[in-house]
Amino acid sequence: MDYEMDMEPTGPQVTVREAEPYRVDFRLSSVDISFANSLRRVILADIPTLALDLVEIENNTSVIPDEMLAHRLGMIPLNAKNCDQELEYTRDCDCEDHCPRCSVSLSLHVRCEGIHMPIYARHLVLEGERSNDLIGTPVIKDPEGKGALIAKLSKGQEIKLTCLAKKGIAKEHAKWAPTAAVGFEYDPHNNLKHVDFWYEQDPVKEWPISENATWETPANPDQPFDYDAEPNVFYFDVESIGNLEPDMIIQQGLLILQKKLIETIQNLNGTAGNQAGGIDEGDMMGGGDPDAYEPPEGMDGNMTSYGNGGASAWGPSAQTPYGATPYGNDAYGF
Repeated sequence: MDYEMDMEPTGPQVTVREAEPYRVDFRLSSVDISFANSLRRVILADIPTLALDLVEIENNTSVIPDEMLAHRLGMIPLNAKNCDQELEYTRDCDCEDHCPRCSVSLSLHVRCEGIHMPIYARHLVLEGERSNDLIGTPVIKDPEGKGALIAKLSKGQEIKLTCLAKKGIAKEHAKWAPTAAVGFEYDPHNNLKHVDFWYEQDPVKEWPISENATWETPANPDQPFDYDAEPNVFYFDVESIGNLEPDMIIQQGLLILQKKLIETIQNLNGTAGNQAGGIDEGDMMGGGDPDAYEPPEGMDGNMTSYGNGGASAWGPSAQTPYGATPYGNDAYGF
C-alpha cells in the first residue's frame, strides 16, 4: 500500500546534481546565506592538507635557480588521505625536528645522460615511514602518468634534493588549498535584485543566465517586489585538485565549521576554558540532537584550528609555526 506524505522536509537539504572523481556539483537549500557562504570560505581556507614545506638542495646544476625550484616543488599537490586525523601539525608535535607523525619525506635525484630530460612529479621518491600507504604521494592525473613538470635538464645537469611535506591549511599558504575552485551562486534569475548588471546595449545578451536557472522560476514582473525576501537555495561546484576527494572536502568543511561555531559560543558564554583541553565531542556533533550532523565512520573530527597553533613571533630570529627557517643552508621553507 502506498502512502502520500504531506509533510515538508525540515532542515538543510542537499541535492547532488553531478559527482565525478575530482568534482561534485550540489544544491544546498533551506539555509541562509551566512551559513552557505561560511561553508564556502571554510572549504577554501581551513581544510588541512599536505604540501612540501621544506626543501634541502644538495646539488642543482639546472638552469632553474634554487628558490624557483623549491617553489615549484611546493606547489605540487600531494595525496592528503586522512591527514586531518593521522598527521600532527609540526608546531604541535613533540619531536625535535620532524618525524613520521608530523611529516612525510620525499627525495629527488636525477641526472641527464642524454641530450635533454624532463623531470616530472613522478620522479619524486617517498622515503621512510608513513601513516598510510597513500599520504604524501604526488597527485598524478594526466593519462601519461607523469604529473606536474618540475624542470628540464640538459646533458650532464643534475638535481639532488630532499623534501619534507607537512600539514597545513590554505590560510597559511595557497599550496595547502584542497580545491582548485569553488563555484557558488544563488538566485540565478536575479529575482532579489542583489546584482545590478552593467551593460552596454542589451543585458540579456551580455549577461546570459546560468544553467542553475533551470532549477528555479523567474519572478512574475506583475507581482510587487518583496523587499523582505532572502535567498535560501545555493549552488555549489567544488573542484578538488586531487589531494582529497570532493565528498571528503565537504564533510571536513562541515566539521570545521561546527568546531568554529562551538568555539564562538563558548567565548560568548564565558566558557572558553575548554579550548585548552579541546571541545567536547558531543557538543561538536550536536549534543544528542537527533537532527545533528554525524560524520561518516572513521572521521572523528579531531582537527586543529588555525588559531590554536600558537602565535608567530615576528621579528629578528623569529620562530615560524614550523621552527626557525635555516636560510643560507640551501634549505627553503615556505
